[in-house]
Amino acid sequence: MDTISDALPALRWSTPALRSRSERLERAGDRLWRVIDARGGIRGHLRVVADPLGIRYRAERLHLPSGVFRLVGEFWDAEDAVAALRF
Repeated sequence: MDTISDALPALRWSTPALRSRSERLERAGDRLWRVIDARGGIRGHLRVVADPLGIRYRAERLHLPSGVFRLVGEFWDAEDAVAALRF
């Protein structure tokens, strides 16, 4: 499912393709995907964010007690962001 973002330029955001078969992405919002491991566990989230130099991919984890996403890192490549959630 593609969506149009209002905060970023009017682009259709499709699910980023991953080279690794260790994880898969499941849409969780307009610019947000759950990163799911091979056993079905949620490793974290991948979020698309605007940057003056282009599109960045933010690796985040949900902190359940506060209900807030915590930043793991921000990357130019979706695969690198997903890899950061493996640790």
